[in-house]
Amino acid sequence: MTFAQKLAWDDTVLPFQLDAADIRGRVARLDGVLDGILKQHDYPPQVEALVAEMALLTALIGQTVKLRWKLSLQVQSDGPVRMIATDYYAPEAEGEQARIRAYASYDADRLTDAAPFDHIGKGYFAVLIDQGPGTAPYQGIAPLTGGSLAASAEGYFAQSEQLPTRFALSFARSIEDARGEHWRAGGVMVQHIPTASPLVGQSGGSGEGGLLLPIDLFAPSEAENWNRINILLDTVEILELIGPSVAPTDLLVRLFHQEEPRVFDAQPVRFGCTCSEARVRQTMSIYSAKDIRRMTTDDGLVTADCQFCSAHYEMDPATLGFEATRDAG
Repeated sequence: MTFAQKLAWDDTVLPFQLDAADIRGRVARLDGVLDGILKQHDYPPQVEALVAEMALLTALIGQTVKLRWKLSLQVQSDGPVRMIATDYYAPEAEGEQARIRAYASYDADRLTDAAPFDHIGKGYFAVLIDQGPGTAPYQGIAPLTGGSLAASAEGYFAQSEQLPTRFALSFARSIEDARGEHWRAGGVMVQHIPTASPLVGQSGGSGEGGLLLPIDLFAPSEAENWNRINILLDTVEILELIGPSVAPTDLLVRLFHQEEPRVFDAQPVRFGCTCSEARVRQTMSIYSAKDIRRMTTDDGLVTADCQFCSAHYEMDPATLGFEATRDAG
């Protein structure tokens, strides 16, 4: 794919509501955010694709958290891709940008030519929300299922939140003369809040192993709107999602014009990491001088690398550990 330039709606998340269907959702377009995340590492293509999908899910889900909150998504598995972790830092104030970061841990010698999700084995999809100091973080977990990270996220919302949720995602490498080959991603997330309690019997939901599916959360009389929205979402094309020529507002009109789409202010997002030498020193403050000596290199330094942004820190061991902190005080 060839794109002429960075688009006005790149690296934004647009919230919307379908007034005639009691549906809310978001449209996300990521470009520079993915560049910022992936250029920190030399991931194989299979791993890059999974990180791109996870970052897109993080942008779509994260837009709902309040100012100054932090959303984290994690995948843990026994497959070649052992872990994917993302963080979404909500803006500090209205009108500011949100920040996203992500990284993956994998066994290179176990990677194959199989599809990206085939490199994720049994495990779980987790959502964590940190509301700030003095609060207990929220954590919800669901199994990895459905053949994609998006399907696993849908399963999480059905199981843990009892919110019927659907994602339509697209992510791929694009080729542009000025910037060269790089990743772009786009997607739509829709949610419906049922007016009645889920009608789940003794045997659980209708998914694999009794897992709840979105349709299990509706009474039969309520399911019509949700089914119609899903049928319409199934018609979306890859290039419409990634958005080189279709603005998010135009996409909503194309898909849902009879459902009366209403849009709200778009949220800009960027790549951003929170690591710093001060944070590393704070982490090291729990160790004794004996522990610090074990961490010291032959060059007489203690080093640390950020898994998210690959920043490298070198510190004098004499200034680290709780004993050094106590003596300094």
